[in-house]
Amino acid sequence: MSLMRMTAQRSAYRPTISRIKKVSGRYARPLVAVFLALLIATANFAPAFAQNPPPKQDPTKQDPTEQQQAPPPGTYGNIPPASQAGPEAAAGTAPPHAAPIPVSLGLSTHNFTHGPRAFPTLIAPYKSIQIDEPLLANSPRIDQLIHDNKLQISLQDAVELALENSLDIAVARYNPWIADTDILRTKAGGQGRGTPGADFPTSQASIDPFSSTFPSYDPIISATTSINSLTTPINNPFLSGTGVGTSTLQGLHAHATIFDATYQQSFTPGTTINVAWNNTRSSSTSGANFFNPSVQSSLSAGFSQQLLNGFGYFVGRRNIMIAKNNRKIADLVFVNQAITTVTNTINAYWELVYARENVKVQQQAVGVSEKLYNDNKKQLEIGTMAPLDVTRAESEVASNRQNLIVAQTVQLQDEQVLKNAMTKNPLAANLINVEIIPTDLPTPPAATESASFEDAIQEAFVKRPDLQEQVYNLKNAGVEVRATKNALLPTLTLSGQYSSSGLAGNSPTTGAPTVITSSGIPIVDTNGNPITITGAGGVQTPIFTSTSTPTIIGTSQQGFGTAQNQLFTNQFPDYFASLNLFLPLRNRSAQADNARAMLTQRQLETQLQQLKNAALLDVRNTYIALEQDRARVDAAIKARELQRQTFEAEQKKYTLGASTVYNVILTQRDYVTAEGVELRALADLIEAKANFERAVGRTLEVNRVTIASTGTKSGLSEFEQETLIPGTLHGQVVGTDKIFSNSGSAKATE
Repeated sequence: MSLMRMTAQRSAYRPTISRIKKVSGRYARPLVAVFLALLIATANFAPAFAQNPPPKQDPTKQDPTEQQQAPPPGTYGNIPPASQAGPEAAAGTAPPHAAPIPVSLGLSTHNFTHGPRAFPTLIAPYKSIQIDEPLLANSPRIDQLIHDNKLQISLQDAVELALENSLDIAVARYNPWIADTDILRTKAGGQGRGTPGADFPTSQASIDPFSSTFPSYDPIISATTSINSLTTPINNPFLSGTGVGTSTLQGLHAHATIFDATYQQSFTPGTTINVAWNNTRSSSTSGANFFNPSVQSSLSAGFSQQLLNGFGYFVGRRNIMIAKNNRKIADLVFVNQAITTVTNTINAYWELVYARENVKVQQQAVGVSEKLYNDNKKQLEIGTMAPLDVTRAESEVASNRQNLIVAQTVQLQDEQVLKNAMTKNPLAANLINVEIIPTDLPTPPAATESASFEDAIQEAFVKRPDLQEQVYNLKNAGVEVRATKNALLPTLTLSGQYSSSGLAGNSPTTGAPTVITSSGIPIVDTNGNPITITGAGGVQTPIFTSTSTPTIIGTSQQGFGTAQNQLFTNQFPDYFASLNLFLPLRNRSAQADNARAMLTQRQLETQLQQLKNAALLDVRNTYIALEQDRARVDAAIKARELQRQTFEAEQKKYTLGASTVYNVILTQRDYVTAEGVELRALADLIEAKANFERAVGRTLEVNRVTIASTGTKSGLSEFEQETLIPGTLHGQVVGTDKIFSNSGSAKATE
């Protein structure tokens, strides 16, 4: 019965099973494909997760015995030898992590190439630009890194602190901003004052030498208002119009009000325009004026254009181009200073690392020699060793202690050097007694040399700031040659002017004239004798002319409006044109300027080749040093391992009675020396790499440093928009290799 029930159950479930198979067959392949894709993706990320650095331990929670314990031979801190590490560590390339944010030197936080805008604040151009006070205190990030009077920093931390607090960087940062002011000045038509590294502060070409004014590309509006009230004593009343027949000293009273306005501006093609609007209102007690008071106005517009000397857009912008090139030179000088600061900080950091590790090696040597000395003393007490062997062991202890004191002294000195490099005020209260603990330890870095020496040279020619500075100096030399060539030409100026005048005022309105029978003036004949008539009694009476006097019945009042109407209706026009030629004979001054400019250009071309040769030698030496130091490290590691084996073997022989104390001391010295040589070789290798990066101009790139700000592109200077630094794009580092295989992951155990 049970068998029948099982068979019935199977038959009952058979349709369900068949449906499950159909469904599973339909979705099996897609599910398997998805599973395999997830598996492959997980496999790709597995090495990265496997190589994640361990969490950073708080040094305050470590065991004190662990802090004093010297590392075993062949290891440094928690860094295993290359033979014990994974393939990534052995190759010197750690798996990449999240891309770090580039360190910004904040050069574009200010831009002085544009003055304050006149709108909406009209008085802004006439107020001083506010400049921040220099910040001479240490950056607050130093306090964040100090714990229990210890400053634990990685190499990247040291570089960033140095860039934040270096006074050399702070001083050099002002040079590009000062160069900005030259751009602003030359845009107004002025001359630049130069910047460090620039051979041409401004153009010395004698453009338009016969002009008494320097062209101003900023429009100039001038206005004059004056009031003059004058009383002048007169000596001839008839000429002055004060009256007839006066017998006493009279005064002529005059009053004048003047309002003049002019506009003038020059333009880069050698054009100057000017517009003038002049108005004068005057009144006088003199009866000789047709209008009294009168308003006299004039409106004129003129231009002048240079046709030979000073003609052209290039000549007018020569100082602007030089100022912009000098701004780029200032940027490159700043980059060069940043490279120097970073390189010096890297070297100081690894010198301190070497000094600290060397102290540990010397402590280990002292510990081993003290143990040997104590063991020998015990054997001397029981009579199994000669006193001379104990003396030798004691002498070795004293020698090792002396070496330890020297190593500790060097450590303190190197610590102070690094502290000075990372701080603006190393004597700050929170830094005086702080101990610097480097968290990155020396390991052979990845090979970042170029594929060949020729490739390294080509990279240096493109990236080295000193070579790029000379390139821009050569560009300025070319500008000066072209400008002085134009200055050889005579000065030919075309000028033109149009003006219109107007005159109006108060004048009397006359009616019918009043006839006067006698004017008092006799009629004369051709000889000038008065003509007379004979009257009663034979008296000769002169004949006088008759005259009439106009009768004033009112005043016609016309003033400013009438004068302006005459101006703009062109009732009294004036047209003027001129062509002026200034032809200096022999022209020796301009010839000397042009010859000097060309000689300077040739000199700079020669200096550029000289700098290229110096760069070639620098790259060559650092390239060779880097290759040799790699070989030194390999040889030192091998020598240290062999000396360790020799020392351990000699200790075993001594324990078995087959060796002497002297031989043990000698092998111990050789082993300690080999450890020190290996440490020195590692430090030299890392410093050689930093010097090679400096030689090819790659320092800022590999250390993730940019002179640009971290803001938007609109806040960047022109130099930063065009080039940033070699190896960067839009503030992000392009193609940066890690400077050390364990950067950011290997931490020291103190």
